[in-house]
Amino acid sequence: MPAVGIVAIVLLALALAVVVGAEWPRIARARPARPAPAKRARKQRLTVVQGGPVEDDDADDFARSVERDLASLPVVEPHDR
Repeated sequence: MPAVGIVAIVLLALALAVVVGAEWPRIARARPARPAPAKRARKQRLTVVQGGPVEDDDADDFARSVERDLASLPVVEPHDR
């Protein structure tokens, strides 16, 4: 009986090797490696944007736009269900 378990493990390992071998070109192509200096250079070009104080006009405009959006949503009445 233990021989059957060993055969099953060997067959499973072979099946896994076949699948990995068949899919390897797609796996290798999916994520090309970038050199580390290019990544560092891209990070150095990034900038942090600081938010400024919110003006009352902006807050009022936002509140009005939210109210407008809520008013335009369809309403389902309890008796419509």
